[in-house]
Amino acid sequence: MHNVKTMATKSLKARHKALSDTSNQLEILESGMFEDGELPYFRDKIANIGHFPLRPKKLEILQINVGYMCNQVCEHCHVDAGPDRKEIMTRETMELCLDVIRNTGAHTLDLTGGAPEMNPNFRWFVEEAAKVGIKDFIVRSNLTIIRANKKYHDLPEFFKKHNVHVVSSMPHYTRGKTDKQRGEGVFDKSINALQALNKVGYGIKDSPLRLDLVYNPSGAFLPADQQAMERDFKKALMEDFGITFHNLFAITNLPISRFLDYLIASENYEDYMYALVEAFNPAAVENVMCTNTISVSWDGWLYDCDFNQMLDLKVASRVKHIRDYNEDVLADRNIIISQHCYGCTAGAGSSCQGSVA
Repeated sequence: MHNVKTMATKSLKARHKALSDTSNQLEILESGMFEDGELPYFRDKIANIGHFPLRPKKLEILQINVGYMCNQVCEHCHVDAGPDRKEIMTRETMELCLDVIRNTGAHTLDLTGGAPEMNPNFRWFVEEAAKVGIKDFIVRSNLTIIRANKKYHDLPEFFKKHNVHVVSSMPHYTRGKTDKQRGEGVFDKSINALQALNKVGYGIKDSPLRLDLVYNPSGAFLPADQQAMERDFKKALMEDFGITFHNLFAITNLPISRFLDYLIASENYEDYMYALVEAFNPAAVENVMCTNTISVSWDGWLYDCDFNQMLDLKVASRVKHIRDYNEDVLADRNIIISQHCYGCTAGAGSSCQGSVA
């Protein structure tokens, strides 16, 4: 397989790349070997096992993207996040989200980005959302934001105060592989941030302060077994840095946005799509995250999942925006799918909570 050595410092959007247009991404995903019949369309694949159309189950997770701004520009990022992205959720839209959080049947609130902490109203939003007392309140942090500058240094204490479940990106337990994927110096900052979280009680065995890590492969391959990787991560981080955490989630890179750009530039796109289709697991279809999740974009639009959000594939419902939110109406819809969905059903399956099968 080929490798791309250079790391971008700006988003696809800032570089005016063709793939910053979601319609171009979808055209690539729907054409080529799928159009020619070499590989089956995802809709046909799940139809053969009686799962088309794909329908939602009981809503469990409300995932809210509070903005695409980030202090990192990672090569695999499906959000195409970066310092140059100015899409930020307003306080007005956050108020609409809070109304939904207060009345939702979902047990998990999941705040994501970009780096969600960079939204200027992030702390206010966390404080208000925490008052609702939802069962599991997740914030997805890239870790380095905690050490980005002094205004973020107290985030571990802030998270602890509001009993936030911290889910943190950690590409690898070695400096070389982490910095290759995320940029020079990211590993050391991540280790420092994890130690700061441990210091206030996060990730300690039997601690209610949950600290989980997320692993994404650094290249055009699928993640290894999640449990085996978790053992390796725990052993290495404890022996080398005295760091503990609760769980590791292994997430498959989906062929969209910057990872799609990487696959095409490195001439790995077709091989990767073949690998996803060949690894298709019917058991994973039962628990794909789009069946129990609603994703809310920074501007309040509703999607079946975070990946559909990045492809601008809104929910197939008359309720399409948070201002009109109605869980009963949303429950009666077909889930929008395309070829990228193979990423969530390959091997042990993949979701924002890790393996699903």
